[in-house]
Amino acid sequence: MNKISSPALARRTFLTASVAAGGGLMIGFSNTKSAKAAVPTATVNAWVIIGTDESIQILSSGAEMGQGVLSSMPQIIAEELMVDWTKVTTAASPSSPQYLNPVTHSRVTGGSNNIRSWFAPLLTAGAAAREMLVSAAAQQWALPSVTGLQAVNGTVVNTATNQVLTYGQLAAAAALLPVPTSPAILSATNGYHLIGQPVQRPDIPLKVDGSAVFGIDVRIPGMVYAAIKNAPIYGGTVASVGAAPAGAQVVNLGNAVAVTGSTTWGAFQNAGKVSVQWKYPAGASTVSSATVAAQAATLMANGPAAVGEKIGDLASSMATATQTLTMTYSLPYLAHACMEVLNATANVTPTSCEVWAPTQGSDLNVYTAMALTGLTADKITIHQTFLGGGLGRKFEQDFVAQAILASKALGKPVHLTWSREEDFGHDMYRPMALSKVTAGLDASGNIVGWNNRLVAPSVLETHFPQYVVNGLDTGAIEGATDLIYAMPARLVDYAMLNSTIPVGFWRSVGDSVNVFVVESAIDELAYAAGKDPLAFRQGLITDPRALGVLNAAAALAGWGTSITGHARGIAVYKGFGSYVAQVVELAALTATTYKAVRICCAIDCGPVVNPDTVVAQIQSGIVHGLTAAQWAQVTFTGGKSNVHNFNNYAMIRMKDMPHIDVQIISNPTGPVGGVGETGVPAVAPALANAYFALTGTRVRTLPMFTAPSMGGG
Repeated sequence: MNKISSPALARRTFLTASVAAGGGLMIGFSNTKSAKAAVPTATVNAWVIIGTDESIQILSSGAEMGQGVLSSMPQIIAEELMVDWTKVTTAASPSSPQYLNPVTHSRVTGGSNNIRSWFAPLLTAGAAAREMLVSAAAQQWALPSVTGLQAVNGTVVNTATNQVLTYGQLAAAAALLPVPTSPAILSATNGYHLIGQPVQRPDIPLKVDGSAVFGIDVRIPGMVYAAIKNAPIYGGTVASVGAAPAGAQVVNLGNAVAVTGSTTWGAFQNAGKVSVQWKYPAGASTVSSATVAAQAATLMANGPAAVGEKIGDLASSMATATQTLTMTYSLPYLAHACMEVLNATANVTPTSCEVWAPTQGSDLNVYTAMALTGLTADKITIHQTFLGGGLGRKFEQDFVAQAILASKALGKPVHLTWSREEDFGHDMYRPMALSKVTAGLDASGNIVGWNNRLVAPSVLETHFPQYVVNGLDTGAIEGATDLIYAMPARLVDYAMLNSTIPVGFWRSVGDSVNVFVVESAIDELAYAAGKDPLAFRQGLITDPRALGVLNAAAALAGWGTSITGHARGIAVYKGFGSYVAQVVELAALTATTYKAVRICCAIDCGPVVNPDTVVAQIQSGIVHGLTAAQWAQVTFTGGKSNVHNFNNYAMIRMKDMPHIDVQIISNPTGPVGGVGETGVPAVAPALANAYFALTGTRVRTLPMFTAPSMGGG
């Protein structure tokens, strides 16, 4: 069975093959029994470890949070390495510069970019290691060339003599050979034999039997438990702290306090007993959902805006319109609501810092630790655990920084955990948005002009202000620009809304807002033109990949057939390098209650590493998107969140789940697309469009329905 193990190999001779950040491959050999090694393993950027016992371990640099990266990245290497997948173990790579994403130059897992960035480099890593092993076999057999030698399931076979050498027997000699600069990618000629197969994911059995270690499960000798108590109102800082409960310690963290206990629950109880006086910036307590909505309305009406996209002469094109529609859409702030609350364990000494965390950005954790401890990077170790949900929230550094500061202050390891109330109350929320589309149709029902004005807070301004140029947050307008629809003139502009409410990356971020707006508006235009929503889209799309998923999803759903009391809505978009279309079938259960009973999705993401993982991620994204579209919102009063637990932030339940069908469009030679976030954006507009088809009422404000209680039922 395929397993996950530690990247360290005790008492074992091994071969390491790796891809450097710049694309080069390095190979080193070491025997941990001996002090001598041809190439010290500490200097290589290892991906593949082959033991003399024929064990094969392949590392993954991505954070495993359910999306299968701990399996999919090694599966790419194994494709060219020519090994038996059932004999491969996988492990998370260490946090070091060698494992930086070759495109983003970071260890951040997000933006559906792991496979997109690493696909070609990892194929090269596997191919180079394979060629070195084959060359080592040629040397051992005293052959003048590698002609007639083949790599087969972890062995090298001499097809002329039927002699066989195993990778374990060849590892030491292979490590001493020159690294091929342009290894042959066999799959480019012969097709894939492992990529595209639904191989077993090694993390699943561990999660089923309970042996998987998430951040919240970490236990190290001598550690104390701690809970966090953040300033209730955003922007607050500690003014004074009362006495600590008996047996507890309190650490002032500036904008929060950490309180210890003998257990996590005990720490939670102690935190509730600590009296903290806070000081707040002027006006902090006046921020509310109402004030943000008023601010957004003002910016929409006459606020300064940055141009995100301009195509053609909008004024001239709109002058030819026979119909003009103006449609304004509103979306709320959203929480991440990860099943595993924020937590981290840190052990800080005068000479070292070690952190265990469910993190999406282990290299960012290194920078955070350096800043807080004054230590150099070589004195800092980050252990990336499994994540019980990330969704962008665990990219943030606040919870890791708090654990480091608490450990530094207490002089001992600290396992710090946020309560669910703190997790909801101090999220980095998906930004709210107000978006107005003004579009014109000609007499034939074609779009002649499109103006989309978006008002929203800026995630980039919060996290990477250097990338905001002339007031434009390019992430905020993702999904609103570079549309798949033909139109001679288009203007998209963006007005930044500034608020003390913290915002951050959320699964599909800008697309989760703008695809709802665009696909809802396209649907409204279809009805205004007197056309079927599917036919209207087909007439405007020339991109064959977009048409491919649109037609596939419609066929899968039985578009055009009717079921009494049911209606269908459709949405299609491109994002994260992939194309996705979804059809939602909505049923009227009573005169006032509705349920999505079936969702059909088609995706074209180029080459597929593991189809089971793709299907699972699309299903997961649909679940996420359905929750957000139907019920999810975070409101604010007095400068703080009104949501503190699942009792007023409902999640979809089994009884609410529709049947989901997913069709993967075969495109093995196309560009590699992302999958992790692609299932989310199209759900809301497809659901809202189905609701209109069923009821005649257009939804322009999310969420669609009043949230059910999560207290029972």
